[in-house]
Amino acid sequence: MNAYPRIENAGISAWLVRLFDRIDENNLASIMALYRKCEETFGPALVDLVPSYTTLLVHYDPRLLGPEQARLKLQGLLAELSPTEASHAGSLKELPVWYDPTVGPDLPRLAEKNALSLDELIELHAATVYQVFALGFAPGFAFMGSVDPRLEAPRLATPRPKVYAGSVAIAGRQTAAYPSQSPGGWSLLGRTPIALFDHSREQMSHLQVGDRVQMVPINKQEFLRLGGNPTPQEDA
Repeated sequence: MNAYPRIENAGISAWLVRLFDRIDENNLASIMALYRKCEETFGPALVDLVPSYTTLLVHYDPRLLGPEQARLKLQGLLAELSPTEASHAGSLKELPVWYDPTVGPDLPRLAEKNALSLDELIELHAATVYQVFALGFAPGFAFMGSVDPRLEAPRLATPRPKVYAGSVAIAGRQTAAYPSQSPGGWSLLGRTPIALFDHSREQMSHLQVGDRVQMVPINKQEFLRLGGNPTPQEDA
């Protein structure tokens, strides 16, 4: 039986800290507490930190820190990690969303499948404060969860070749918003006018791992006022 947490070799200048053996939204606080400790402790030797559902990947500069030194630092941080530090909540960010079949063509299908009205489905999706578990797939694409079980939806059998930037979607018990136009196989519910990724910003991704996100339903007029793209989403 494997003990957790454990530190695994991830190359000549990285260690992977595996804190948990399964995905759980309660994991995130501990992962982000370790993230903050690494920022404080590694200093200029830290190259990058990549948090995910159960792990934290720690990249360091081998010119400033040897592999064994880095591993010992991580061991020390894990030993010192306290429940109080792990309970620190991330930033709360509101994400305005225009829920409408023209930009969220899967709304009617999911409502019918789950025996809900469109308003009930929208209310359920917007009622949860989601946690950002990981960034991936595309720059700024934030995997968030967990959606209400009544909204759970499988990925599409055939992904759409083009999903517009800002599209808010569900897959399984996760939700996300597409930061840029790309192919996509998630069920689309609506669209946000917020620029989720921008190279010109100091913090390029609007959402960060550890953030808490509240969806806020808005109407089309407000969506357009905020600079949203109303181009209808092709259903194919």
